[in-house]
Amino acid sequence: MRLLITGAHGMVGRNLRAHPGMSGFELLAPARGDLDLQDGAAVRAYVTRNRPDAVVHAAGVVGGIHANMAEPVRFLAANAQIGLNVVLACREAGVGTLINLSSSCVYPAALGRDLSEDQILTGALEPTNEGYALAKIMAMRLIDYARAEDASLNWRTLIPCNLYGPFDKFDPGRSHLLPAIIHKLHQAKTANAPTVDIWGDGEARREFMYAPDLADAILRALDPAAPRLMNIGVGQDHSINDYYRIAAQVIGWQGTFTHDLTKPVGMRQKLLSVRRQTEWGWAPLTSLTDGIAATYAHYLEILA
Repeated sequence: MRLLITGAHGMVGRNLRAHPGMSGFELLAPARGDLDLQDGAAVRAYVTRNRPDAVVHAAGVVGGIHANMAEPVRFLAANAQIGLNVVLACREAGVGTLINLSSSCVYPAALGRDLSEDQILTGALEPTNEGYALAKIMAMRLIDYARAEDASLNWRTLIPCNLYGPFDKFDPGRSHLLPAIIHKLHQAKTANAPTVDIWGDGEARREFMYAPDLADAILRALDPAAPRLMNIGVGQDHSINDYYRIAAQVIGWQGTFTHDLTKPVGMRQKLLSVRRQTEWGWAPLTSLTDGIAATYAHYLEILA
């Protein structure tokens, strides 16, 4: 099978490419310099020319709460254009299998926990990442509409929880919570800093999954029997304070945490329902401590 991965050089794409199961595929993994996904004509030409049997759409302009708040126009416009271009190119070229990766931010902000797939578009989105969420909802709906017009399409959307792992971004201006924590705590350890600051009170809760586990779910979801819309998560969340505490233990920093209550924290809780995933018969295998340790080892390799 010829498999095209968009975003093949991002965190999800690189972990997918590193999965042992990829040995059975002929891989198409264009870098950003080879294919601009915001150029619709270029995307259509690439897909038509290479004729992939399957596409995993993992590309996107991503960032943490700071980046989303600073550049909402970019996060909405770029991600909407990318999603539109990829889905329509696959439709035009007759790609039979397409896995679209969405985001848990598509869920209404007020729900908090047990977020089930039928709750999407039932309430207002979290304002701090609304633009990104709207773009992801649009791509998901395009998948639904295309499948409604052609029932033979093996197209689906997976909605992962928050991710971390090897090949993550650790730049504080672009990173998500866990890689930002790893970077901050490593700097504190290196500088012998006695305190580390946490945004907000640290009681907001988040669900994080090790990215190589998501790669495993993606490969399995190429099967036509997989659900057409499905959350992919661990089914358990932790407070931000917990993530700092566990990461500090892994990294070996022994200082004290302080809290900056003037900083935004986003949703107080965002925990996916994994009922469909469980019925499908899949669950992630990597513990939080083991995943943070492996991610920290990767971070140290980058610094070396």
